[in-house]
Amino acid sequence: MELVNQHVLRKDNTLLSITHLTQLLHYVTGFGGFLVPLIIWLSAKNNVEGMDEHGRSIINFQLSMLLYIVLSIPAILLFGLGILTLIGVAIVGFVVPIVNAVRAGNGEPPSYFLTIKFI
Repeated sequence: MELVNQHVLRKDNTLLSITHLTQLLHYVTGFGGFLVPLIIWLSAKNNVEGMDEHGRSIINFQLSMLLYIVLSIPAILLFGLGILTLIGVAIVGFVVPIVNAVRAGNGEPPSYFLTIKFI
């Protein structure tokens, strides 16, 4: 008798959408927008189809936004350009996760622009 390990990935577009939308917790708690998607990604990447790709995109996006924020703080001293960058990061950080949640709900791959691939 031979045992075969059949690990079947389930398709759960709702969980993918929720994972994208949890990034918006930054605007409520200040820190949950990075931790919650990280926890969801690490716990479901081996069980949900597409979670690894979406999770990596989310974490890379959050790290990129953090880097842009850190770099824009000294730029405030340069004619206020850092303030414009902070406003841009806030707008992009709010709109892009919503767009990608809709894309994930439709079964499409994530599309985060201005993202540096750390992972």
